[in-house]
Amino acid sequence: MRRSHPLFTLLTATVLAIAFAACGGDDEEPAAGGGGAAAEPAQEEASSTQIKPIAGAEGKTLTVGSKNFTEQYVLAEIYAQALEAAGFKVERQLDLGSEIIANKALEAGEIDAYPEYTGTALTSFFDVKTADVPRDAMEAFEQAKAGYAENNITALPPTPFENTYRLGMTKEGAAAVGNPTKISDLKPNASKLSINGFPECRQRQDCLLGVQETYDMKFDKFVSSNQKYQVLDSGDADVAFVFTTDGDLASGKYVVLDDDQKFFPPYNVTFAMRNDAVEKLGPEGQEVIERVQKPLTEKVMQELNARVDVDKAKPADAARQYLQSAGFVGGS
Repeated sequence: MRRSHPLFTLLTATVLAIAFAACGGDDEEPAAGGGGAAAEPAQEEASSTQIKPIAGAEGKTLTVGSKNFTEQYVLAEIYAQALEAAGFKVERQLDLGSEIIANKALEAGEIDAYPEYTGTALTSFFDVKTADVPRDAMEAFEQAKAGYAENNITALPPTPFENTYRLGMTKEGAAAVGNPTKISDLKPNASKLSINGFPECRQRQDCLLGVQETYDMKFDKFVSSNQKYQVLDSGDADVAFVFTTDGDLASGKYVVLDDDQKFFPPYNVTFAMRNDAVEKLGPEGQEVIERVQKPLTEKVMQELNARVDVDKAKPADAARQYLQSAGFVGGS
């Protein structure tokens, strides 16, 4: 079945909301006489959004890296292409591997920056136990920022979206158990439901064990598989551990349950950058990074991931479409 592509619609709504918030709203009535008067501010907004070359950037080279999965490729390309639009020369080292490998490359100066998740940084690099990670997104970021600073790395401000765990179901499966909206709603039926997760999830405190303990419920059966959406679609499991920005969620076939007990840590993205590279980037370059992140909501990131995982677009093309649709770069 051919998939619709709502990226432009999602971005238009997001960009307009950002612009409205920046202006502090406007209580005045719109001018009479059709849509022309309303269109002019929108055109001016699009023009002001476009990334302009930064004086002195053309002589500077930055190396952007990424870890080894779709969202990382897309994010790295968004940052790289935005920096290129600002006049920097950008080299890419994508698909480095796990967070441990990517962070070592960053510390060693093999790359200048890469996108990392705040919760991952805290638990993987700074010895924070999952249970001790702040559940407030900005607190988690500030803690990660402080940890990075001790290693001469700057954590740039985080993305609006986070890619964290949730529990998901098909819409049909959810309807069969009363249309739950949050994880605690599963408790009355948990003993009759099977749950899917990656193999190690069964024994991990930050996965199945912790969810069952936190929500005081026990599922009937654990189905071990990395193909979570196939398992849900086939009916082999009723519930699955999903990531909030999975491309499959853009299909609208699934229900994502809210983590009402705040069990899962926040996983917003920070563009982690070596301090010497931050100096090269300068304040205007940092502002470019922050600007291109602003429209990255959970829904937009789902759609970008779907462009690659479902539609088989190249990550560089998905990133380019995003930057063009949001008005950051020219093209069509």
